[in-house]
Amino acid sequence: MKAVTTKILREELATRPPQELLKLCVRLANFKKENKELLSYLLFESQDEDQFVRTAKEEIEEQFTTINTKSYYFMRKSIRKILTNIKKQIRYSKKKETEVELLLHFCKQLRTMSPSYKRSTRLQSIYKTQLNMAMKAISKLHEDLQHDYEVELYELMN
Repeated sequence: MKAVTTKILREELATRPPQELLKLCVRLANFKKENKELLSYLLFESQDEDQFVRTAKEEIEEQFTTINTKSYYFMRKSIRKILTNIKKQIRYSKKKETEVELLLHFCKQLRTMSPSYKRSTRLQSIYKTQLNMAMKAISKLHEDLQHDYEVELYELMN
């Protein structure tokens, strides 16, 4: 089955009655976990973005405490999993402030982790990449916010 374009889907959804749209949304949510998570974010968490960010930061901290530190291989796998979750939350939110806050928090957690990420070139690469992504997101923010986040970013760079 070939998927149609978003434009065609939007036009078709505009012609459907509200009850049918409700059934389609519920069916879509039942089909895939990510759809359900996105729908949950849109319905319950998007109104209070600050609470969403706080909750996401707590989840990041909790995930960092459960990392298997016996070898850098296991650490890298766990860190990649944490990063995947962060990217998913950023995609749901679509707000640059949220992206910057979550990426900077991730970098802070990685920096304070023991054993140090500096002993693994791959973990150093992950750290630098996330700092660069945060820098790009910061450049798209309002000037006042840029300054606040840049101070935090430069602390993490040094």
